[in-house]
Amino acid sequence: MAMTKLNLNPTKTHLHSSQFSFLPRTLPRHLHCAFAPFHSTTKHARISCSVAPNQVQVPAVQTQDPKTKPECYGVFCLTYDLKAEEETRSWKKIINIAVSGAAGMISNHLLFKLASGEVFGPDQPIALKLLGSERSIQALEGVAMELEDSLFPLLREVSIGIDPYEVFQDAEWALLIGAKPRGPGMERAALLDINGQIFAEQGKALNAVASRNVKVIVVGNPCNTNALICLKNAPNIPARNFHALTRLDENRAKCQLALKAGVFYDKVSNVTIWGNHSTTQVPDFLNAKIDGLPAKDAIKDHKWLEEEFTQTVQKRGGALIQKWGRSSAASTAVSIVDAIRSLVTPTPEGDWFCTGVYTNGNPYGIAEDIVFSMPCRSKGDGDYELVKDVIFDDYLRQRIAKTEAELLAEKKCVAHLTGEGIAVCDLPVDTMLPGEM
Repeated sequence: MAMTKLNLNPTKTHLHSSQFSFLPRTLPRHLHCAFAPFHSTTKHARISCSVAPNQVQVPAVQTQDPKTKPECYGVFCLTYDLKAEEETRSWKKIINIAVSGAAGMISNHLLFKLASGEVFGPDQPIALKLLGSERSIQALEGVAMELEDSLFPLLREVSIGIDPYEVFQDAEWALLIGAKPRGPGMERAALLDINGQIFAEQGKALNAVASRNVKVIVVGNPCNTNALICLKNAPNIPARNFHALTRLDENRAKCQLALKAGVFYDKVSNVTIWGNHSTTQVPDFLNAKIDGLPAKDAIKDHKWLEEEFTQTVQKRGGALIQKWGRSSAASTAVSIVDAIRSLVTPTPEGDWFCTGVYTNGNPYGIAEDIVFSMPCRSKGDGDYELVKDVIFDDYLRQRIAKTEAELLAEKKCVAHLTGEGIAVCDLPVDTMLPGEM
């Protein structure tokens, strides 16, 4: 997509101790912008943007640093001084959140939750950095228009683009949703290679321009191995900062346990999904609790736990597609929200959550150097620690070994993308990922 640069001298906003810089870099050609000074004694300009039907080209204006920010959108292109009004006095420093696949269905639900304050809190302003593709750029502009029209007071900036090196600039959270879905007749190895290349490039971009402590949540499937590829291509970012989303599987497991026990789902805790986000995943009912009791005590039907419960959770994504004709979007967005909130709020005493994380140093004997879903706790600082007080039996260990073997096979299949040599693809079975089709 052709772009014309629009550059302004930066204006900084003073909001108590926080400083927000609103400096647009470039605008799409089809945005028409008018300039007006704030008042005669300043050099600051106000930009008013709208979509022009004739795609008027915006005149270029020189700036001091043309590489400080990707293109902004609409009202978010304004350079202005915020007044320290009563309702903004408790606001915190702005958080930069990058989202890939931002024009997709999952993002269509997620972005408005982020902008509303539901995720990071009612006093936390955010900037959204939205990554799309050449094919989706117009849809991405539509998303930006909807965010613009929603008047979220906490949403201070929106920038859109197709270059991860621009969009990921200074990102403190990166939610990597965009990935190619698996089509009819496509081998799983081919999907690993195609999507792996996407996440290798995004890992390099994060490594180059994102915050050194950026938290990365990989949603695009196969998310465990994509997260491994991404972290291997971002050596300057701590490997523990990368997550593969298995929270939707955890939520599905909680739902099924609650239904069987005849309780509301808030009575279900300590649920773990072990391993891969695939049909080899292991929903752990051994350590789960229902109203404070072990799940195996609350649900006496152990055959149901070992067979129907496990298979229902593993295949829930496929069942939803059969019913609705498309993969889960809203519930995936909710699970991303849950995953973030689990990291930015302290874990309730005695409980835990699961997320796919790097296995190096894990206390469970799981093979190192893969991304594996395991139980975690957080102090609410964005970091986590692995839970040590879990129990295992032969049933659980056998199934963990199966999903571990699958992830090790996937790792060999993408060795060319992780810098570990020539890929050798010998997947044990074709375990279709939930939602791939």
